[in-house]
Amino acid sequence: MGINQESKAIITKYAVKNAMDYGRADIGSVLGKVINVLKGIPISELRAEVEDIVNYVNKLKRNDLEKEYAQFKNEFDEMTKEKAEKTAKPKMIIEGAKEGEVVTRFPPEPGGYIHIGNMKQCILSDEFAKIYKGKIHLYFDDTNPEKCKQEYVDGIKKDTEWMGIKFDREYYASDFIEKVYDNGRKLIEGNNAYVCFCDSETVKNSRKEGKVCPHREHTKEQNTRFFDEMLNKKYKEGEAIVRLKGDMESDNDVFRDPTLFRVKMFKHYRQGEKYAVWPTYHMNTPIIDSINGVTDVIRGKEYEKWGAVHKKILDFLGLRMPRIHYEARLNIAGTTTAKRDIRKFIAEGIVEGWDDPRLVTIIALKRRGIQPEAIRNFVLRFGLSKTDSVVSMDMLLAENKKIIEQKAKHLFFVKDPVKLIVKNGVNNFNAKLQLYPNTTTNFREYNVSNIFYISGDDAKSINKNDVIRLKDLFDIEVISKEQGIVTAEITDSKKYNKIIQWVSENNYVKCSILIPGSLMDDNGGIIEDSLKILEGYVESYSEKLAAHEIIQFERFGYAILDKKKPPMPQFIFTSK
Repeated sequence: MGINQESKAIITKYAVKNAMDYGRADIGSVLGKVINVLKGIPISELRAEVEDIVNYVNKLKRNDLEKEYAQFKNEFDEMTKEKAEKTAKPKMIIEGAKEGEVVTRFPPEPGGYIHIGNMKQCILSDEFAKIYKGKIHLYFDDTNPEKCKQEYVDGIKKDTEWMGIKFDREYYASDFIEKVYDNGRKLIEGNNAYVCFCDSETVKNSRKEGKVCPHREHTKEQNTRFFDEMLNKKYKEGEAIVRLKGDMESDNDVFRDPTLFRVKMFKHYRQGEKYAVWPTYHMNTPIIDSINGVTDVIRGKEYEKWGAVHKKILDFLGLRMPRIHYEARLNIAGTTTAKRDIRKFIAEGIVEGWDDPRLVTIIALKRRGIQPEAIRNFVLRFGLSKTDSVVSMDMLLAENKKIIEQKAKHLFFVKDPVKLIVKNGVNNFNAKLQLYPNTTTNFREYNVSNIFYISGDDAKSINKNDVIRLKDLFDIEVISKEQGIVTAEITDSKKYNKIIQWVSENNYVKCSILIPGSLMDDNGGIIEDSLKILEGYVESYSEKLAAHEIIQFERFGYAILDKKKPPMPQFIFTSK
């Protein structure tokens, strides 16, 4: 029966939107959008039409695509706003919460730099506090002296400040250790905890098999003495631990007498060598949250089975349990957020550091040119959800592009440069190029000669007699391609085959561009060539760029100025 023009217009609209978001329109994605809108059309017929329109849209030049999108932009902006109001906000409702009485916290362990998964928890906690006109605390969970460092504390504070998070209070778990000791004694005196002298392998196997530890039968007086001996550094690491009296027959394996305190003989970055007994996360965090007035905790759903342990500890101590909101991890395909993996990759030289642009640490995303607003918008697209997902980096890059495309200056970059001689060109010809599209006030100007450089790919694609437009300059007709040099003449013919970017002989700077790709494959293996380096020429205007300024290289993509120092400026590719 055929598809009418109105339906075709709807398909085109969604295809253009998809291409704007991800660089190219995807048939499956567009079909998924329109199938619920254009009901009654046979799926085979609809798919065929979608395929035709997607192929058409993907052939559009970027400028033409942007013109097509302009007519739909307001409609899509309104749809995005409406969706956010209908989906994200209900997920952020706290049952029983009262305005002005909500206190959340962000609890990073300063054992490494924070990543986008940590930041998800921080942003959601911040949103809760804002919605209910409450407070958010910065709580450093620093009870592992082996890993925690001041460097990471400073880095976390810098990253959260860059993200625009304003904390109402800052405190450290290690500063509360005496209070946690006091609560440990209360558990022991209440016969709810005991000191265990089994080795780690025995503890692991007995918990797995549900076998009761013989040290469970110590009297509370014995356990109090053993605990004091631990605090007085009588025992070495691995010789004694404090365990909760849980339920060794519980189906919930974490409830089988979990460890509350252990000996760790490392100098602490904040407390020095004052303490040798350190509480586990499951001992100190519930207590510290309770005594600091935290009302609402966002926690990874992998901790959900620990909820019974935390409640048991607080019930034994007569302390209040905050409301717990479990959420799924935010996993980005092609990389890792595990700090142990990142430390290993740094040690082995696989990545250059915590700010390697292939990582999704906040410091790495900042270096790559990802904006704080893009990270926040990206996180809030998911709201508070317990559904696990592995999302594409492209989703974050698409959010980022919406922000940077509004302010990025436009420059030309020439990869694998090939010389172009314009025989009838004029020396000291004044070229006036727009710094931003569709503006008439901001320009970069050059006096150009008759010698230019164009990209190697463009040089390969043009043939004798082709008419080419040097973007924002003039049209040329190709006369010859010999010995790696293209020769041409200026022509007043308006029937050019393509538009290409260029640099002038006297107005370019050598530069390099880092192209970060996926660090890991689907099986967790390292991709050897995941960081490529391109070299070429960029306009000399680049010398005027501010440090870490984001620009758009025409027909190439967005990039951030990473290093301005010799031997040549270095950019990092951000996205198409």
